Amino acid sequence: MEVDFLLIGQGLAGSVLSYRLLEAGLKVHLIDRDEDNTSSKVAAGLYNPVTGRKMVKTWQVDTLFSELEPFYKKIEKVIGEKILHPVAIYRPFLSVEEQNEWMAKSADPQYAPFVREIATRSRYRGLNDPYGGVALARSGYLDIPVFLSKYAGWLEKQGAITRGEFVEDDLKITGRTMAYHGIKAKGIVYTNGLGASESRYFKWLPFAPVKGEVLTIAQDFEAREIINRGVFRIDLGKGVAKVGSNYEKGELTVVPTEKARKEILGKLNELFNIPVKRILGQKAGIRPATIDRRPFLGKHPEYKNVYVFSGLGTKGVSLAPYFSEEMINLLILNKEPQKEVNINRFFKYI
Repeated sequence: MEVDFLLIGQGLAGSVLSYRLLEAGLKVHLIDRDEDNTSSKVAAGLYNPVTGRKMVKTWQVDTLFSELEPFYKKIEKVIGEKILHPVAIYRPFLSVEEQNEWMAKSADPQYAPFVREIATRSRYRGLNDPYGGVALARSGYLDIPVFLSKYAGWLEKQGAITRGEFVEDDLKITGRTMAYHGIKAKGIVYTNGLGASESRYFKWLPFAPVKGEVLTIAQDFEAREIINRGVFRIDLGKGVAKVGSNYEKGELTVVPTEKARKEILGKLNELFNIPVKRILGQKAGIRPATIDRRPFLGKHPEYKNVYVFSGLGTKGVSLAPYFSEEMINLLILNKEPQKEVNINRFFKYI
Protein backbone atom coordinates (compact mmCIF):
# COMPACT_ATOMS: atom_id res chain seq x y z
CA MET A 1 0.00 0.00 0.00
CA GLU A 2 1.30 3.46 -0.90
CA VAL A 3 -0.09 6.57 0.77
CA ASP A 4 0.84 10.20 1.13
CA PHE A 5 0.62 10.28 4.92
CA LEU A 6 0.52 7.72 7.70
CA LEU A 7 -1.35 9.03 10.77
CA ILE A 8 -0.85 7.54 14.22
CA GLY A 9 -4.04 7.75 16.28
CA GLN A 10 -7.69 8.16 15.31
CA GLY A 11 -8.80 10.42 18.12
CA LEU A 12 -10.18 13.88 17.49
CA ALA A 13 -6.89 15.19 16.05
CA GLY A 14 -6.31 12.20 13.77
CA SER A 15 -9.88 12.08 12.53
CA VAL A 16 -10.11 15.78 11.73
CA LEU A 17 -6.69 15.95 10.07
CA SER A 18 -7.24 12.79 8.03
CA TYR A 19 -10.51 14.20 6.68
CA ARG A 20 -8.75 17.43 5.71
CA LEU A 21 -6.09 15.42 3.84
CA LEU A 22 -8.65 13.26 2.05
CA GLU A 23 -10.62 16.38 1.18
CA ALA A 24 -7.43 17.76 -0.41
CA GLY A 25 -7.19 14.66 -2.61
CA LEU A 26 -4.39 12.93 -0.73
CA LYS A 27 -4.25 9.30 0.34
CA VAL A 28 -3.93 8.51 4.05
CA HIS A 29 -3.81 5.52 6.36
CA LEU A 30 -4.43 5.60 10.11
CA ILE A 31 -3.18 3.25 12.79
CA ASP A 32 -5.23 3.27 15.99
CA ARG A 33 -5.25 1.21 19.19
CA ASP A 34 -9.05 1.51 19.50
CA GLU A 35 -9.07 1.95 23.28
CA ASP A 36 -12.19 2.94 25.22
CA ASN A 37 -10.61 5.37 27.67
CA THR A 38 -8.82 7.76 25.34
CA SER A 39 -9.27 11.44 26.16
CA SER A 40 -11.30 11.97 22.98
CA LYS A 41 -13.79 9.21 23.81
CA VAL A 42 -14.24 10.31 27.42
CA ALA A 43 -14.47 14.06 26.77
CA ALA A 44 -17.87 15.73 26.85
CA GLY A 45 -16.97 17.67 23.72
CA LEU A 46 -18.04 21.13 24.88
CA TYR A 47 -17.27 24.19 22.83
CA ASN A 48 -17.62 27.47 24.65
CA PRO A 49 -16.66 30.95 23.39
CA VAL A 50 -16.31 32.51 26.86
CA THR A 51 -14.39 30.57 29.50
CA GLY A 52 -12.32 30.70 32.67
CA ARG A 53 -12.99 32.09 36.11
CA LYS A 54 -12.98 35.62 34.76
CA MET A 55 -15.22 34.61 31.85
CA VAL A 56 -13.23 36.11 29.00
CA LYS A 57 -13.29 35.29 25.29
CA THR A 58 -11.37 32.12 24.61
CA TRP A 59 -8.08 32.41 22.73
CA GLN A 60 -8.59 33.22 19.01
CA VAL A 61 -12.33 32.65 19.42
CA ASP A 62 -13.41 34.68 16.38
CA THR A 63 -11.12 32.75 14.07
CA LEU A 64 -11.72 29.33 15.63
CA PHE A 65 -15.50 29.54 15.80
CA SER A 66 -15.88 30.65 12.20
CA GLU A 67 -14.49 27.23 11.20
CA LEU A 68 -16.17 25.08 13.85
CA GLU A 69 -19.79 24.57 12.80
CA PRO A 70 -19.23 24.48 9.01
CA PHE A 71 -16.53 21.84 9.40
CA TYR A 72 -18.46 19.45 11.64
CA LYS A 73 -21.58 19.80 9.50
CA LYS A 74 -19.52 18.56 6.54
CA ILE A 75 -18.47 15.58 8.64
CA GLU A 76 -22.12 14.88 9.47
CA LYS A 77 -22.91 14.55 5.78
CA VAL A 78 -19.99 12.16 5.26
CA ILE A 79 -20.84 9.80 8.13
CA GLY A 80 -24.63 10.23 7.94
CA GLU A 81 -25.01 11.00 11.63
CA LYS A 82 -25.75 14.11 13.68
CA ILE A 83 -22.81 14.80 15.95
CA LEU A 84 -22.85 18.57 16.46
CA HIS A 85 -25.36 19.91 18.98
CA PRO A 86 -25.48 23.72 19.11
CA VAL A 87 -26.89 24.47 22.58
CA ALA A 88 -26.74 27.61 24.70
CA ILE A 89 -24.54 27.41 27.78
CA TYR A 90 -26.21 28.95 30.81
CA ARG A 91 -23.94 30.27 33.57
CA PRO A 92 -25.72 31.36 36.78
CA PHE A 93 -24.65 34.62 38.40
CA LEU A 94 -23.33 34.61 41.96
CA SER A 95 -24.22 38.23 42.70
CA VAL A 96 -25.98 41.36 41.47
CA GLU A 97 -22.54 42.78 40.68
CA GLU A 98 -21.82 39.92 38.29
CA GLN A 99 -25.23 40.43 36.73
CA ASN A 100 -24.40 44.10 36.12
CA GLU A 101 -21.00 43.20 34.65
CA TRP A 102 -22.64 40.96 32.09
CA MET A 103 -25.25 43.55 31.26
CA ALA A 104 -22.36 45.80 30.27
CA LYS A 105 -20.54 43.01 28.42
CA SER A 106 -23.64 42.19 26.39
CA ALA A 107 -23.46 45.69 24.89
CA ASP A 108 -19.75 45.37 24.10
CA PRO A 109 -19.19 44.62 20.38
CA GLN A 110 -16.45 42.17 21.38
CA TYR A 111 -18.86 40.05 23.42
CA ALA A 112 -22.31 40.78 21.97
CA PRO A 113 -22.13 38.04 19.26
CA PHE A 114 -21.58 35.43 21.99
CA VAL A 115 -24.39 36.51 24.34
CA ARG A 116 -27.83 35.10 23.62
CA GLU A 117 -29.65 36.41 26.66
CA ILE A 118 -29.17 37.89 30.13
CA ALA A 119 -31.57 36.53 32.75
CA THR A 120 -32.10 38.76 35.80
CA ARG A 121 -34.01 36.17 37.84
CA SER A 122 -34.04 32.43 38.28
CA ARG A 123 -34.32 30.55 35.00
CA TYR A 124 -34.95 27.02 36.26
CA ARG A 125 -36.79 25.63 39.23
CA GLY A 126 -34.38 23.52 41.23
CA LEU A 127 -31.30 25.45 40.11
CA ASN A 128 -29.45 27.80 42.45
CA ASP A 129 -29.56 30.89 40.26
CA PRO A 130 -31.41 33.58 42.30
CA TYR A 131 -29.61 36.36 40.39
CA GLY A 132 -30.27 34.86 36.97
CA GLY A 133 -27.42 34.18 34.59
CA VAL A 134 -25.99 34.59 31.11
CA ALA A 135 -26.97 32.30 28.22
CA LEU A 136 -24.08 32.14 25.79
CA ALA A 137 -24.55 31.82 22.04
CA ARG A 138 -22.42 29.90 19.50
CA SER A 139 -21.83 27.16 22.07
CA GLY A 140 -22.75 23.50 22.43
CA TYR A 141 -21.15 20.08 22.29
CA LEU A 142 -19.82 17.56 19.81
CA ASP A 143 -20.73 13.91 20.38
CA ILE A 144 -17.13 12.78 20.02
CA PRO A 145 -17.66 9.03 20.66
CA VAL A 146 -20.28 8.85 17.90
CA PHE A 147 -18.08 10.91 15.59
CA LEU A 148 -15.06 8.66 16.12
CA SER A 149 -17.05 5.45 15.80
CA LYS A 150 -18.92 6.39 12.63
CA TYR A 151 -15.88 7.98 11.03
CA ALA A 152 -13.79 4.87 11.79
CA GLY A 153 -16.44 2.79 10.01
CA TRP A 154 -16.23 5.12 7.03
CA LEU A 155 -12.44 4.76 6.96
CA GLU A 156 -12.67 0.97 7.21
CA LYS A 157 -14.83 0.83 4.09
CA GLN A 158 -11.98 2.54 2.25
CA GLY A 159 -9.30 0.33 3.78
CA ALA A 160 -7.77 3.45 5.31
CA ILE A 161 -7.39 2.33 8.92
CA THR A 162 -5.58 -0.45 10.78
CA ARG A 163 -6.52 -1.41 14.34
CA GLY A 164 -3.61 -2.25 16.56
CA GLU A 165 -0.54 -1.00 18.37
CA PHE A 166 1.91 1.17 16.47
CA VAL A 167 5.43 -0.20 16.99
CA GLU A 168 7.76 2.69 16.29
CA ASP A 169 10.82 0.45 16.07
CA ASP A 170 9.28 -1.10 12.95
CA LEU A 171 9.11 2.27 11.18
CA LYS A 172 11.86 2.54 8.57
CA ILE A 173 12.74 6.00 7.27
CA THR A 174 14.86 6.26 4.15
CA GLY A 175 15.38 9.71 2.78
CA ARG A 176 12.02 11.18 1.74
CA THR A 177 10.01 7.98 2.17
CA MET A 178 9.19 5.58 4.95
CA ALA A 179 7.78 2.10 5.35
CA TYR A 180 5.77 0.44 8.07
CA HIS A 181 4.34 -3.11 7.90
CA GLY A 182 3.85 -3.03 4.13
CA ILE A 183 2.68 0.59 4.01
CA LYS A 184 4.85 3.08 2.14
CA ALA A 185 4.34 6.77 2.93
CA LYS A 186 5.84 10.13 2.13
CA GLY A 187 5.31 11.34 5.68
CA ILE A 188 4.07 10.38 9.11
CA VAL A 189 1.99 12.50 11.51
CA TYR A 190 1.70 11.71 15.21
CA THR A 191 -1.93 12.52 16.05
CA ASN A 192 -2.09 10.25 19.08
CA GLY A 193 -2.32 12.79 21.88
CA LEU A 194 -0.05 11.93 24.79
CA GLY A 195 1.20 8.96 22.81
CA ALA A 196 3.43 11.40 20.94
CA SER A 197 5.38 11.94 24.16
CA GLU A 198 6.42 8.27 24.02
CA SER A 199 7.89 8.67 20.53
CA ARG A 200 11.64 9.01 20.15
CA TYR A 201 10.94 11.91 17.80
CA PHE A 202 8.77 13.99 20.11
CA LYS A 203 9.52 12.89 23.67
CA TRP A 204 11.04 16.34 24.29
CA LEU A 205 7.72 18.15 23.83
CA PRO A 206 6.50 19.56 27.18
CA PHE A 207 3.13 17.95 27.63
CA ALA A 208 1.32 18.75 30.88
CA PRO A 209 -1.27 15.94 31.10
CA VAL A 210 -4.38 16.41 33.21
CA LYS A 211 -6.80 13.70 34.27
CA GLY A 212 -10.51 14.38 33.97
CA GLU A 213 -13.57 12.35 34.90
CA VAL A 214 -17.16 12.52 33.73
CA LEU A 215 -20.31 11.08 35.28
CA THR A 216 -23.56 10.01 33.68
CA ILE A 217 -26.40 10.57 36.15
CA ALA A 218 -30.13 10.17 36.57
CA GLN A 219 -31.78 13.34 37.92
CA ASP A 220 -35.32 14.72 37.87
CA PHE A 221 -34.34 17.91 36.12
CA GLU A 222 -34.63 19.01 32.51
CA ALA A 223 -32.93 21.95 30.85
CA ARG A 224 -32.91 23.18 27.31
CA GLU A 225 -29.40 24.51 27.92
CA ILE A 226 -26.05 23.27 29.20
CA ILE A 227 -25.67 24.45 32.80
CA ASN A 228 -22.08 25.41 33.58
CA ARG A 229 -20.83 26.81 36.87
CA GLY A 230 -18.12 24.87 38.67
CA VAL A 231 -19.29 21.80 36.76
CA PHE A 232 -21.09 21.37 33.47
CA ARG A 233 -24.36 19.49 33.07
CA ILE A 234 -25.42 18.36 29.59
CA ASP A 235 -29.04 17.21 29.41
CA LEU A 236 -29.30 14.00 27.38
CA GLY A 237 -33.07 13.70 27.77
CA LYS A 238 -35.37 11.38 29.73
CA GLY A 239 -33.87 12.41 33.07
CA VAL A 240 -30.30 11.52 32.10
CA ALA A 241 -27.38 13.95 32.06
CA LYS A 242 -23.62 14.02 31.64
CA VAL A 243 -21.77 15.90 34.38
CA GLY A 244 -18.13 16.88 34.82
CA SER A 245 -15.37 17.50 35.05
CA ASN A 246 -12.51 17.56 37.51
CA TYR A 247 -8.83 18.34 36.95
CA GLU A 248 -6.23 16.02 38.47
CA LYS A 249 -2.52 16.49 37.76
CA GLY A 250 -1.22 13.85 40.16
CA GLU A 251 -2.75 10.42 39.66
CA LEU A 252 -2.66 9.98 35.87
CA THR A 253 -4.44 6.69 35.23
CA VAL A 254 -7.68 6.04 33.35
CA VAL A 255 -9.19 4.37 36.42
CA PRO A 256 -12.25 6.27 37.73
CA THR A 257 -11.94 7.31 41.38
CA GLU A 258 -14.21 7.83 44.36
CA LYS A 259 -12.44 11.14 45.01
CA ALA A 260 -13.42 12.53 41.61
CA ARG A 261 -16.99 11.28 41.97
CA LYS A 262 -17.38 13.05 45.31
CA GLU A 263 -15.81 16.24 43.96
CA ILE A 264 -18.09 16.40 40.92
CA LEU A 265 -21.22 15.52 42.90
CA GLY A 266 -20.30 18.05 45.59
CA LYS A 267 -20.14 20.87 43.05
CA LEU A 268 -23.32 19.63 41.41
CA ASN A 269 -25.16 19.68 44.74
CA GLU A 270 -24.08 23.28 45.28
CA LEU A 271 -25.61 24.17 41.93
CA PHE A 272 -28.87 22.21 42.19
CA ASN A 273 -31.54 21.71 44.85
CA ILE A 274 -32.62 18.48 43.15
CA PRO A 275 -30.68 15.38 44.25
CA VAL A 276 -29.04 12.88 41.94
CA LYS A 277 -31.10 9.68 41.86
CA ARG A 278 -28.25 7.42 40.85
CA ILE A 279 -24.93 7.25 39.05
CA LEU A 280 -25.29 5.52 35.68
CA GLY A 281 -21.63 5.62 34.70
CA GLN A 282 -18.22 7.12 35.32
CA LYS A 283 -15.28 7.44 32.94
CA ALA A 284 -11.79 8.87 33.20
CA GLY A 285 -9.36 10.08 30.57
CA ILE A 286 -6.03 11.90 30.36
CA ARG A 287 -6.17 15.19 28.49
CA PRO A 288 -3.14 15.88 26.25
CA ALA A 289 -2.65 19.38 27.61
CA THR A 290 0.58 21.33 27.08
CA ILE A 291 2.80 23.44 29.29
CA ASP A 292 1.65 26.71 27.67
CA ARG A 293 -1.91 25.56 26.85
CA ARG A 294 -1.30 25.83 23.12
CA PRO A 295 -1.37 22.96 20.61
CA PHE A 296 1.69 21.26 19.15
CA LEU A 297 1.95 21.60 15.36
CA GLY A 298 5.06 21.14 13.28
CA LYS A 299 7.74 18.97 11.79
CA HIS A 300 10.74 17.39 13.40
CA PRO A 301 13.88 19.55 13.11
CA GLU A 302 15.95 16.68 11.69
CA TYR A 303 13.47 14.29 10.07
CA LYS A 304 11.63 16.58 7.67
CA ASN A 305 8.84 14.11 6.89
CA VAL A 306 7.98 13.39 10.54
CA TYR A 307 5.24 15.63 11.95
CA VAL A 308 3.09 16.10 15.03
CA PHE A 309 -0.45 17.43 15.46
CA SER A 310 -1.31 17.07 19.13
CA GLY A 311 -1.80 18.83 22.46
CA LEU A 312 -5.33 20.03 21.77
CA GLY A 313 -6.13 19.70 25.48
CA THR A 314 -9.52 20.64 26.90
CA LYS A 315 -10.60 22.74 23.91
CA GLY A 316 -9.98 20.22 21.16
CA VAL A 317 -13.43 20.52 19.59
CA SER A 318 -12.92 24.21 18.87
CA LEU A 319 -9.19 24.00 18.07
CA ALA A 320 -9.18 21.03 15.69
CA PRO A 321 -11.04 22.43 12.64
CA TYR A 322 -8.96 25.59 12.28
CA PHE A 323 -5.56 24.23 13.24
CA SER A 324 -5.98 21.14 11.07
CA GLU A 325 -6.14 23.62 8.19
CA GLU A 326 -2.84 25.15 9.35
CA MET A 327 -1.41 21.65 9.55
CA ILE A 328 -2.55 20.96 5.98
CA ASN A 329 -0.70 24.06 4.82
CA LEU A 330 2.44 22.68 6.44
CA LEU A 331 2.05 19.17 5.03
CA ILE A 332 1.19 20.24 1.49
CA LEU A 333 2.65 23.72 1.03
CA ASN A 334 5.47 23.58 3.61
CA LYS A 335 4.01 26.72 5.19
CA GLU A 336 4.96 26.91 8.85
CA PRO A 337 2.18 27.20 11.47
CA GLN A 338 1.85 30.39 13.48
CA LYS A 339 4.51 30.76 16.15
CA GLU A 340 2.11 30.30 19.12
CA VAL A 341 1.45 26.68 18.12
CA ASN A 342 4.61 25.80 16.18
CA ILE A 343 6.74 23.20 17.94
CA ASN A 344 9.86 25.13 16.99
CA ARG A 345 9.14 27.20 20.10
CA PHE A 346 10.47 24.20 22.05
CA PHE A 347 13.46 23.20 19.94
CA LYS A 348 15.70 24.37 22.79
CA TYR A 349 14.41 21.39 24.82
CA ILE A 350 15.85 18.79 22.45
